[in-house]
Amino acid sequence: MDVMTLDQISKLLTSRRKQLQMEQKDMYMRIGMKQQQYQRIEAGSDIKLSTLLRVLDGLNMELTITPKEGNIEQPNLEVASSDKSIESLEDDSDDLGYWFGSEDQK
Repeated sequence: MDVMTLDQISKLLTSRRKQLQMEQKDMYMRIGMKQQQYQRIEAGSDIKLSTLLRVLDGLNMELTITPKEGNIEQPNLEVASSDKSIESLEDDSDDLGYWFGSEDQK
């Protein structure tokens, strides 16, 4: 997949809007953007990602991000298991004495 330029994105947005039989002024009702603001986007203005996402939502489109590399190894999401045995999890009698005040009785 080739990297899209701002010009190509603006042409795609224009094409989609026309496909939906909408005028630029209709974007105000869809996403609260005035015609002049939307017109600048279709003219190829550099916009913030949040604005692009808002426009895409209004045109019933979505943004997809994919890695450039073909085979990226997915991170391992498995929970690491502990090597400790159950015996090592038992209470240590020295700690019990500290917590329950038996050391005060010495």
